[in-house]
Amino acid sequence: MPVPVQPEELRQFTVTDQAPAAHLDLLNALGFRSAVAGLRLGVFEALAAGPLPVADLARRTGTDAYALRLLADALVGFGYLTGSATGYANSANTTRWLLRDAPESFAPVLAFWGAVVTERWTDLEESMRSGLPRRDFYPWLEQRPETLADFQTMLRRLAAWLAPEIVELIPAPPQAGRLLDIGGGHAGYSIAFCRRYPKLRATVLDLPGALAQGAPAITAAGLTERITALPGDLSTVDLGADHDLALLFNIVHGYPDTEVGALLKRVAAAVRPGGRVALLEPLAEVPQRPAGTADSFVRAFSLNLFHTQGGRAYSFTELSELLTAAGFTQVTQHLLRGSEADHLVLAVRAD
Repeated sequence: MPVPVQPEELRQFTVTDQAPAAHLDLLNALGFRSAVAGLRLGVFEALAAGPLPVADLARRTGTDAYALRLLADALVGFGYLTGSATGYANSANTTRWLLRDAPESFAPVLAFWGAVVTERWTDLEESMRSGLPRRDFYPWLEQRPETLADFQTMLRRLAAWLAPEIVELIPAPPQAGRLLDIGGGHAGYSIAFCRRYPKLRATVLDLPGALAQGAPAITAAGLTERITALPGDLSTVDLGADHDLALLFNIVHGYPDTEVGALLKRVAAAVRPGGRVALLEPLAEVPQRPAGTADSFVRAFSLNLFHTQGGRAYSFTELSELLTAAGFTQVTQHLLRGSEADHLVLAVRAD
């Protein structure tokens, strides 16, 4: 968590410029890396039942007691742990957010971004110099089952949060309609639409590892007869035809302009005339979005997308132009109540 700073001290870094703001970034980077280590080593889970002396904590986590004491002290300094004469304990914030079985656990998010930043950002400068990103993000993800599970958990929870609002914003498909969920391996949105429309059938297209993450949810929802998994690469697999609605949720930002245009043309060919496409995207350049955590995340996320995939966050104007060129019309944007970063973009396949 952000390093504890008193208000007057913070002013020196952010208002009066009497101290270098980069020093706070340095401390926060060290705090982030320490928290990732604590998560990976199982420190927070080991303390879930209560405080432990460092020797007991080391035994439970399979670590060296001397080294672990240094990590634990750092985590105390950043507010993740508390320390006393009897040992270490999770802080209230850690107990709420970083235990895996907590209702709204942030642990999958921290673990995923820990893997991305420590493994994928090591050559960020090279991408800046060459203008060429590393383009193996999804194969890398497929080769890391734990990171893939955390990634899909993030998307599934986002879907659970936003799906009720999104389902109401998208006009109802015809009875016995057909939904194509592109890159929706966690199946959260397909499940939400099929529950809302009892005769709707959905096809979820994604890589095998992602589909494996969503299969239990489909089974638990009792929708195995109505939701079909289609393994494959979205840029080459046959998308079929005559779908009433195609979802491209958190997909477009992973590709450069030319590939987005080609993908949208393939989607247009897979949707019947008058059918719809829906994009869920963290849009760039949103006047209604104030400076703050959401805006900062979208800007940094766009940098990450370029470096790891070759994509970026697009503006609504850019997406509208790409959709129109692909054969869609009536492009509209919807700001979501449930997220300052994510936006729904709808369009209709031209006749």
